[in-house]
Amino acid sequence: MKVPFIDISRWEPGFQQRWTEKVGAMSGAAQFIGGPEVAALEARLCETLGVGYAIGCANGTDAIQLGLRALDVGAGDVVLVPNATFWATFEAVVNVGATPVTVDISLADGGLDLSALEQAIARERPKAAIAVHLYGWASRDLKAIRQLCAREGVALLEDGAQCFGASLDGEPVLKGALISTTSFYPAKVLGAAGDAGAVFTDDAALADKVRRLGNHGRTAHYGYGDVGWNSRLDALQAAFLNISFDFLDARLASRRAVAETYRCALPTSVSPMPVPAGYVENGYCNVCLIEDAAQKARLEATLRENGIGFGNIYPGSMASQPGAKPYLKAHYGGDRAELLSRQVINLPLFAYMTSFEVDHVVATVRTLED
Repeated sequence: MKVPFIDISRWEPGFQQRWTEKVGAMSGAAQFIGGPEVAALEARLCETLGVGYAIGCANGTDAIQLGLRALDVGAGDVVLVPNATFWATFEAVVNVGATPVTVDISLADGGLDLSALEQAIARERPKAAIAVHLYGWASRDLKAIRQLCAREGVALLEDGAQCFGASLDGEPVLKGALISTTSFYPAKVLGAAGDAGAVFTDDAALADKVRRLGNHGRTAHYGYGDVGWNSRLDALQAAFLNISFDFLDARLASRRAVAETYRCALPTSVSPMPVPAGYVENGYCNVCLIEDAAQKARLEATLRENGIGFGNIYPGSMASQPGAKPYLKAHYGGDRAELLSRQVINLPLFAYMTSFEVDHVVATVRTLED
């Protein structure tokens, strides 16, 4: 049996027919930019996440850049970035003209290390900081991070590309954030048929600025109050996401069931990272940390031999990337992000994995214990 690392083609019965019919209807009506599908999606996002405003955009990277620009972050400003994240978080800071400073993370949950963040704020006096909610939850210190940034006058942008559908103390993770973002890349829990993203906030002024910047800075059709760029969410992507929304609960339940099976059935030497207290995860990905390099290599070889895909999210810290060196001002904290990148392995986890696939993964991993 072969088990892919991820399979995004397992649609619900009737999904493809609904999508085909929707594309036909929208193409016939030439509904490609804006319109009712985008408006409906933004309304659903607001309701689901408990936020006042949701602004669709072209992709998750643009979402971060739009959020930073809306916060008036630009040349001469320092922005704190987790040392463990996807490259888009780092490059968004550079692309708005600001200076990135990396901050170490916690191996307990992959989020920002609170003490390193406090040190970086005290020494760098940044304009903004970015918290990235990795792995389908967020930092156990999220509330303390928000309070620290608010107290110190540091604008906190929360990158929620991996936490859609997760909750903290019964509330959506992104509820209460000053400004937050997501990606609808097809492999996400709520994925589009291509690139798409969104920005969320409760602040009307920030929402207005994000919307203007993502539409060429327009104040009228031929009136421009800002220099923005074209980052509009196209209507077909919004339509695909609206159909997917109808199945979101089932997809989340399927992902969470697989994640729980791994937690209960995998051997202790390959045990998944625990979900921080108070969180309900979204089942975005499995995260195992294996300290022994030789054991990790044996596991990877065994998975390959048995036709099982796996990943490494992510295989290098931000500060270690060659592309970061011309821009990086400083780093705070230790080398836990580097440890994470060397130790992490991600087993297959996606919606509608079969019990046979999950059992095959577990049995294969357990052979290393025999």
